[in-house]
Amino acid sequence: MKTQEVYILLTDTSTLLTKAIKLYTKKPYNHASISLDGELQHIYSFGRKRANNPFIGGFVKENPRGEIMREANCAIYSIRVTEGQKRRIKQFILQMEAEKNLYRYNFIGLIAFAFHKQIDRKRAYFCSQFIAVLLQECNVTSFDKPPAFISPADLQTVPGMELVYQGPLQHFWGNTQQEEALSGAF
Repeated sequence: MKTQEVYILLTDTSTLLTKAIKLYTKKPYNHASISLDGELQHIYSFGRKRANNPFIGGFVKENPRGEIMREANCAIYSIRVTEGQKRRIKQFILQMEAEKNLYRYNFIGLIAFAFHKQIDRKRAYFCSQFIAVLLQECNVTSFDKPPAFISPADLQTVPGMELVYQGPLQHFWGNTQQEEALSGAF
């Protein structure tokens, strides 16, 4: 059985929302994303749809060189998966991307998380909740608590998760001047 890798990107973007979450969590990284490629050319999460408005959110394909992520500090983890698991993850992401207008950012769930309450909302996720659901639905791992209580810090403790890089996100790609568009199929 041949294995593949999936990448979990944890970031501190220093936005107002991230700073507020950081006050509560006391953790260095408070946003989680997933990528199927080691160059992080295609990154997916639940977050803001517009850089200047944190209240309009949902399923997003993030631009790691865009306004929000440009100055982010990060920790990048890899986890080995089977070809079948990676195929299911890809299908899961493609389905969500095709129906992205049906999904919303789970602000209510995020607030409930702070009060240790679980509020399940159909087609609404916050970033780490999305990653937890994806990893569970695709049989990569299971958690000892519901996805609505999974934080970015919890994702670091998934069995088999290996730290690949930690530091400024823009330094991950080295000193290359590559400024290509990060769109297209993965």
